Amino acid sequence: MVGSRSSVRLSVPDVSLLERMWFGRSATGALLRFVLTPAEAIFRVAVGLRGAAYDHGFARTYRPEVPALSVGNLSVGGTGKTPVAAWFAQRLREAGAHPAIVLRGYGGDEPLVHRALNPMVPVVIDADRVAGAHAAVSRGADCLVLDDAFQHRRIARAADVVLVSADRWTGSHRLLPAGPWREPLSALERASLILVTRKAVDEAVARGVADQLALRTRTPVATAALAIGALSRGERGDEMALETLAGRRVLAISAVGDPRSFDRQLESAGARLRSARFPDHHRFTAGDAATLADGLAPDELPVCTLKDHVKLAPLWPRAATALWYVSQRVAPESGASAIDQALDAVLRARIL
Repeated sequence: MVGSRSSVRLSVPDVSLLERMWFGRSATGALLRFVLTPAEAIFRVAVGLRGAAYDHGFARTYRPEVPALSVGNLSVGGTGKTPVAAWFAQRLREAGAHPAIVLRGYGGDEPLVHRALNPMVPVVIDADRVAGAHAAVSRGADCLVLDDAFQHRRIARAADVVLVSADRWTGSHRLLPAGPWREPLSALERASLILVTRKAVDEAVARGVADQLALRTRTPVATAALAIGALSRGERGDEMALETLAGRRVLAISAVGDPRSFDRQLESAGARLRSARFPDHHRFTAGDAATLADGLAPDELPVCTLKDHVKLAPLWPRAATALWYVSQRVAPESGASAIDQALDAVLRARIL
């Protein structure tokens, strides 16, 4: 059953302007990109100078006491960094390592998500990643997973994984602020692995993006699906099969980098959807929660991402319809050997 969508009227910030400018094909979006071309050129020069400083040894790189695996991207949000970083930490732990996750903690949601996904893995939050690495080692870590660190070149790493979203691939690589890219495509050369992620698009689309990237770089390319699983209610431990959304009215609540893909995933399960979209990393308030809960229809189910649930659930009115969430499961689809090589590079470099 194919879901349908309508818009929910809430007093939330407009999060569609950047989407229209970066990914839309309207004349207005094209005009805005053109107007921002000079600013993009300045940003490109700044990025190039910073990269050259590291490439030629003018900027110092710190080598931590234990090997690190970095997970990052070239664009702003929406690639699945946090679930992928958590998945790599889980894979390292399953291989007998003692990883710790080190991150800046921007927005406050990523540390909570990591602790929910990997409760046995230490999470170190520090804007100074070098200090964070020291703290992780002092807590017994024999390897590190650096979340959102591709541009943080101050720490050397044994493996550098960069994510590219197939859902948001347009073939254009405009840099900030005219586009969502933090660095040009040539930066992929310094990665150990390019992982093309997909949420709502078909596997063939992801493979097509991977093929395009393979022609542009010598870096190995793999693909992985970020699929949503059963719905959960958190502390109570209740679960509900995703299939139960078929034909059900659902309010999709999201404050993520790629809300469209989240909506499409729920629609693919057959949900009749309304969307309440907030800016990425939005800090929900009690007022937000009350507005969302009060606006629910009697038979409507509120569903959010795990990233949003860790912040919204404590504020959710107890008398309201229960808030459910889904989380992304990483499922490699191609390039498994390249993924294993990145993991092996970290495992071999540990001091046993």
